[in-house]
Formats: sequence, C-alpha cells, structure tokens
Amino acid sequence: MEAEQRQQRPEDEPGTGVVTAFGRQLKLLRVRAGMDRAEFGKRVGYSADTVASIEQGRRIPQARFIERADEVLGAGGLLTALKEEVGRAQYPAYFRDAACLEARAAGLNLYAVYAVPGLLQTEDYARAIFQMQRPLLPDDIIEQRLEARLARQEVFSRRPAPLMSFVIEEAVLRRPLGGRRVMRGTLEQILLTAQLRHVEVQVMPTDREDNAALGGPFTLIDTDKGQRIAYAEVQDDSRLYTEVSKVRELEARYGILRSQALTPSESTAFIEKLMGEP
Repeated sequence: MEAEQRQQRPEDEPGTGVVTAFGRQLKLLRVRAGMDRAEFGKRVGYSADTVASIEQGRRIPQARFIERADEVLGAGGLLTALKEEVGRAQYPAYFRDAACLEARAAGLNLYAVYAVPGLLQTEDYARAIFQMQRPLLPDDIIEQRLEARLARQEVFSRRPAPLMSFVIEEAVLRRPLGGRRVMRGTLEQILLTAQLRHVEVQVMPTDREDNAALGGPFTLIDTDKGQRIAYAEVQDDSRLYTEVSKVRELEARYGILRSQALTPSESTAFIEKLMGEP
C-alpha cells in the first residue's frame, strides 16, 4: 500500500459526525430513563453543564464517561459501541489513525527532534505546547487535547506491556518550553519512565558527527497483528507508511540512530547531569 496522506475530516470535529450522533443517542436514552441532566450527571460523576455540552456535541466524552453512562442508563452496549469512534475525535485529524494504532501497539520506536514526545510529556509541558500553537487554539480545545494526550500515557501501564524505545535529540532536552520549572519536571518524568523494564530512552548528543535520521522525526509502530507501520508528521500534516520498502528504510535508519546515540544508562546519567546545570 502506498503512503496515505491524512487530511482533516470535518465530519469528525466536535459538533458534527459521530460526536453529535453520540450526544443525541445519550440524550434520548437519558430522557427515556426519566432523568434530568442534574440527576444523571450526579450518577455518572459529571456536572449538568458537562452533560449538556456532550449531548449538544460541543464536548467529546472520555471513555470512562461513556462506560459509566452506558451502565447508568442500562444501554446494553449502545453507547460503548461508539467508544472507539468517539475516542478518535478527541485528537487532531492528522493524528487520529496513528493514535488508534499506538493504543493497541505491541511495540513503539520513536525518534524526537523538536519537542519531548507526547507520551513523555507532563501536564504542564503539554499545556504549554498547546498554548503556544499558532493559530491560537480555543481554551476548550486545549483542555480536550490535553486530556487526550495524558490519556495516551496509559499505554505504559497496559498489560501485556508494549516494548518502547525513544531516541531524543539533546536539543529537545535543553529547550525550556514552558519555562525552566516545567522543563525540569519533564526531565524528571522522562527519568522515571526510563526506569520501566519495557522502556528504553536514549539521547542523541548534538556533538555527534554522524546522524542517520536528518530527514526528521518518525515513529515505528508494531501492531497487535504483527505488522510494522511507520508514522511521520510535520506541520500538522502526517503520513502512515505500510509499504515494506519504506518501512524497512526507516527501520534501518532507526537501528543506526540507536547505535549512534548514548546508551540507555549513559542517557540517564546525561539527563541527571543536565538537571543539575543552572
């Protein structure tokens, strides 16, 4: 299959498509159950205003809301059947397909060039990233994307645990996005994550004379079906590659890149030293 360019799909945005369909279904089931928004919200653990926003298609519900609503309303799976499609809509259109693959991946290999990977970001770092995006994002979209980004990190506690490897350019770790306090917290989180047995973090020093991946950042995704897919993203545009020759090309680059970077233990020491710098 040739690489497919992921274009924005307006039908998946809040207020349209599956999000609106879910909201209408939720309202129908709630009314049929004889509950007003306040009572229903209390039983599922959300405010009446939040329930109204979801029913009107203005807010994308999280998985836990969908599961609880299905249970409270005795929907018998009518709401949870939409959980995966609704979940896709919480991400920017260009990242939706990759997010679904990532959530079920058996393995992930990621090369970061510009910013700390989303899977390693703290809440403060991620919020800063969204707030500095241009054109400016509305506050509600920032909160929605922040919640979605942090939810992606559940992959670390999934069982069976996926094997994960990160190669991060030194410049990324020195770029104090969000401020030095925020960056320090992010470095601490990277160190904690690197201690997990199924995770390896490597730093690519700036002073290396060889770098096999000057073409930019990318991710190799091992699916739960035994397929390897490559993902590349730049300027809110993305591509998923399934063509064997292209995937093998990026595999080779990543393998060489890992050999050129600091080892995991050297990388841990490097980050610890970096945190001690003024």
